[in-house]
Amino acid sequence: MICLALLWLLVIPKESTFAEKDASKDQTIENVVEERYHTILEQWKEDGVENASNFEASISPSTFLDVKEDDLLASENSKDYGDRVFYWHNQSLSLSVSVPEDGLYEISFDYYPISKEVVPIEGSILINGEYPFYESRRIVFPLKWKSVKDTFDTDRFGNEIIPNQEVIPEWGKISATDASNLQAESLKYYLKKGKNTITLTHLKGEMLVGNVYVHSPTKLISYKDYLQNNKNDHKVNSLIIQEAEKGYTKNSSYIRPVATTGSSVVPNNPKYLLLNTVGGDSWRESGQRVNWNVSIAEDGYYQLTFKVLQKKETGGTVFRKLLIDGEIPFSEVSLFPFEFNKKWVNTTLKDEKGDPYLFYLTKGNHEISLEADASPVERSIFTINEVIKEMQEFALSIKKLTGNQNDRSRGWKINEYFPDAEKKIDGWANRLEEESKYLTELNKGNESKDIVSLNMAVKKLRTLNKNPNEIPNRLTELTEGSSSVAQLLGNLLLELPKQPLLVDRFYIHGENQLPAPTPGYFAKTWNGMKRFVQSFSAGNYSASSADDQTIEIWVNRQRQYVDIIQNLADQTFTPKTGIKVKFSIMPDEGKLILASAANNQPDVAIGISNWLPYELSIRGAAVDLHEFSDFEDYSNQFSPGAFLPLMIDDSVYALPETQDFYVQFYRKDILNALKIPVPDTWDDVVKILPELQRFGMNYYTPIAGAGGFKSFQTTAPFIYQFSGDLYEEDGMRTAIGEEDSLKAIEFMAKLNTIYSMPMQVPNFYNHFRYSTLPIGIANFSTYVQLTAAAPEIAGWWDISPYPGIKQQDGTVERWATGSGQSSMIFKGTKDREKSWEFLKWWMSTDTQVDFATTLQTLYGPEYMWNSANLEAFKQLPWPEEHKETILKQWEYLQEVPKTPGAYMVERELSNIWNRIVFDGENPRSAVDDSVIAINREISRKMEEFGYMKNGKMVKPYHIPSIDQVKSWAGEKNED
Repeated sequence: MICLALLWLLVIPKESTFAEKDASKDQTIENVVEERYHTILEQWKEDGVENASNFEASISPSTFLDVKEDDLLASENSKDYGDRVFYWHNQSLSLSVSVPEDGLYEISFDYYPISKEVVPIEGSILINGEYPFYESRRIVFPLKWKSVKDTFDTDRFGNEIIPNQEVIPEWGKISATDASNLQAESLKYYLKKGKNTITLTHLKGEMLVGNVYVHSPTKLISYKDYLQNNKNDHKVNSLIIQEAEKGYTKNSSYIRPVATTGSSVVPNNPKYLLLNTVGGDSWRESGQRVNWNVSIAEDGYYQLTFKVLQKKETGGTVFRKLLIDGEIPFSEVSLFPFEFNKKWVNTTLKDEKGDPYLFYLTKGNHEISLEADASPVERSIFTINEVIKEMQEFALSIKKLTGNQNDRSRGWKINEYFPDAEKKIDGWANRLEEESKYLTELNKGNESKDIVSLNMAVKKLRTLNKNPNEIPNRLTELTEGSSSVAQLLGNLLLELPKQPLLVDRFYIHGENQLPAPTPGYFAKTWNGMKRFVQSFSAGNYSASSADDQTIEIWVNRQRQYVDIIQNLADQTFTPKTGIKVKFSIMPDEGKLILASAANNQPDVAIGISNWLPYELSIRGAAVDLHEFSDFEDYSNQFSPGAFLPLMIDDSVYALPETQDFYVQFYRKDILNALKIPVPDTWDDVVKILPELQRFGMNYYTPIAGAGGFKSFQTTAPFIYQFSGDLYEEDGMRTAIGEEDSLKAIEFMAKLNTIYSMPMQVPNFYNHFRYSTLPIGIANFSTYVQLTAAAPEIAGWWDISPYPGIKQQDGTVERWATGSGQSSMIFKGTKDREKSWEFLKWWMSTDTQVDFATTLQTLYGPEYMWNSANLEAFKQLPWPEEHKETILKQWEYLQEVPKTPGAYMVERELSNIWNRIVFDGENPRSAVDDSVIAINREISRKMEEFGYMKNGKMVKPYHIPSIDQVKSWAGEKNED
């Protein structure tokens, strides 16, 4: 243990080893990136910095600094802007503005989006060459979307389906705002009196830029002043009903109509699913806006009432901002609460006394908008973030003290090393307790699950503080365990900003009696009875036998996936081939083995885990796709290494459907600030560790996120990169005891024992966001999380290929696994050729692109589709630079082949790592012990499946290779 601690100290520079003894020398991430806007805003208030008054400057594109003539479009090419405009793509634009006084200003842009993809248009703003605060690193220019048609088509069951979405190409104006939309107002920028330079740098997308405006911060008028400005006593006594799912536009493609059942919603049908509401979980991100177009018959004052269902999963209040014709009419509706309620309610916009607000609307068309707004919880999110950072720094200091070793037999006098430890922990508890009280007030006394989690974190901190000397041995309760304080708070950060709201309709009315939001008891009961009776004849995706002319496909995915696949098949596959298909949702893919044994299997299964085809094929239940004459040509669309777990000898029993990828994620802002290069090899990784660790940061590998069992996804890449192997060529013995594999295992363990990489990280995504792990290796799921749920760092992280081992010729071996889902044909299929035609259609480039684009456009970035079809993947609506990196890494995709004893190899590799790292066992000794256990189990399984008899090989079990797969396409073996 002492040796390990000393080795750790050798890696870390001396000045940071016991940084806790000299707080003045502490170096943390706070020194690396800009302060958050929240902190800067507070500093401005303390320093007495005020908003500039009565100022607006309009800067036209022709006066932008250092403008290239090619980037200035003539007035006739300006999309009706009426003046020359700047074509902003892959470059910066700068402008100069003179202001009359020191103060705070806002910056606004006229813009016309050219990008029509889900990928947003993003830039960043520098003032006089610097980012004034971190949020200025990402400014989003939203697109305006609408449904292609305002009527809903129906599927084969009579249920309404969501129409395709399209961008509305038009000029818009936007003030620079926080990309997370957690700030109640537009971002303010401090400009000094005189000349200032403002630069908009490019991150993503393309657009035309018209005038840029620098102006005094916008100030909303009060309701009292609003009534004064619209002097008119006429209160219209009429009722206008607007169905929420009709006649709207939005600033996010995946705000969508929802089929809500029950007699409370209008319209409803006891048999069919009607798209009769809008929003819900698709309208929960702060800043998402829905705009309804309404027609007003006469001038006058109206009330506004929304029929809503607000069932936020954790309980609590959500908020909306009201806009009329793109403007907030008065300050009182800039933030309006919708309280948690499990029933539909009519919510009239009114003041604290209960008096409805009156809105003056003139005759003609108007746009009524609601925008999700999470700004009330911004202060809580900021505080929680700060507490987590401070806890991580404290935990790191303790690890430095203990040598990162947990020895429960050793006692500590924590106050000798950290005199302020108890005060720190008590301070965290007090701050969190204060936020708990604030959130309770925000929820009008109701205790939501968010508040319960916050109170649990406070309780844990107070418990830890009772015995501070035990903290070095209880870090799992503070920062590292799955139920630690840090994990509780991290989960809370994901839930707090969510603002879901489901809207059925809204009313523009006078003193009229409004329809009740819910029907009476008898109407509700009668509707329930009708729905129950109709359910016996209603169509659905349940697993049931299809007729002899219809191919039955079981899908291991959610209903929204199956809806899109079925519609695509009905529109393209069946008309082209004449083959009818029926899809069924598979409740549990494990039942495929039972269904096959009972001869009740489907023709085709898609979306299944890649281990299943092997388990079915070795038992004689799957069709060998190599039997089809065009299979080898068709296989060219996929990565060769993806076929390895789907093969036995030269037989192939499934097609790769989706493909995972392991790449290196890194924070551009942090690495740039520390002047740390992006590592290309493992030697490079080791070289940057001291600098990272000096600032309280580290490098993440999937081993740290794997828990006690280290799967092939975490261990096999090291074996392959060191030119080792898992099996001998005939498959009868393991090869992990050979020299190259042993080197890989030793290096894999050294990353933790010598170089002090973290051993356990419950959630890399959270640590990446908080900057404690600004670089590391992760997969597709992390990519989706960062894309969909980390707006505060969007644009400031990137990916690069998996670090590898440099070879003598200068190339880098960066082999990694990439398990995904697969698609297969069952031997009991009623028609092999028709099933194969379907499989080819489903995994074809056109189908995969259509499916992926539709899925992501309708349901958002969390529904990204990582198609295994390489040509389709190139056309997905993802950032081009990311696709290039992933495709480059896929050239080194090598999945682990399946063998009857593969599970034992996987288990023992995990055991070897645990024995070396935790028990200090010699690597050679640990491997030798496992080799004996593995070979014994392989022999037993080979006997079971007929490859051995009485301990002697009857026939070899050929381990498939990448070269073997490449030979199908006629590629020469480079070796």
